[in-house]
Amino acid sequence: MRSGLFLPIFGELSDPRVTAGLVAEAEAAGFDGVFVWDHVQYRSPATHVADAWTTLAAVAVATERVRIGPLVTPLPRRRPHIVARQATGIDQLSDGRLVLGVGSGRDSARELSAFGEELDDGARGAMLDEALEVMTALWSGDEVRHEGTHYAADRVTFQPTPVQRPRVPVWVAGRWPNRKPLRRAARYDGYFPIGLDAPGQLAELVGELGELPSGTSFEVVVEGWPGDDPAPWGAAGATWWLIRFSPFDVDAAGVRDVIAAGPPT
Repeated sequence: MRSGLFLPIFGELSDPRVTAGLVAEAEAAGFDGVFVWDHVQYRSPATHVADAWTTLAAVAVATERVRIGPLVTPLPRRRPHIVARQATGIDQLSDGRLVLGVGSGRDSARELSAFGEELDDGARGAMLDEALEVMTALWSGDEVRHEGTHYAADRVTFQPTPVQRPRVPVWVAGRWPNRKPLRRAARYDGYFPIGLDAPGQLAELVGELGELPSGTSFEVVVEGWPGDDPAPWGAAGATWWLIRFSPFDVDAAGVRDVIAAGPPT
């Protein structure tokens, strides 16, 4: 099981230079990956929200080994052709270390309703599926002709392509026990279950994943607080353990304390 940090890029961490420096320190300490939240605003008292993609560009050039990526980007409130370009750029800057975490998003911080975005859960799920289809096609480097319910790509060819082939790895987030995101994840490269209370729940969903068609290399990503024991989660099927931080009081000093303790064994 690999280990990483899961950073809300708020407050002091809204400065991409601060976050890039922290990720470089985490890499030197032996962590395998660092992933950042992707929000345009968040609930009070969190303030000073960073753009995930700008931050990832800074992180990419400050590091050499760790896996990086947004966890997760709510694709229904982004344009898939723009994200395809952004992801390609980050994959180039990082020499093929990007992971694209995706989800349908929700409105708990009014990130949808405040900006006139789609509020229906089912519609956002359909938008997510179609966006992933469009992005995968654009990453191929071939001409794309797509006329869908939500998106269009009319005889376009995107170059350059990502470093990773045939595409950037995609991890799909979902709130357990909702099975639709689980089935979506099985078509891609990983699953990030949100809202798990116990390793037994993870073992249950991993068992269901085993019954679904998926690639030979599939990641199951779980999060926990500093000091939590990852061993039961690894035994239940997790392949990544991410140390999380509170979005309301995260700061560089607190992250450095966790980095100094090193990856959990």
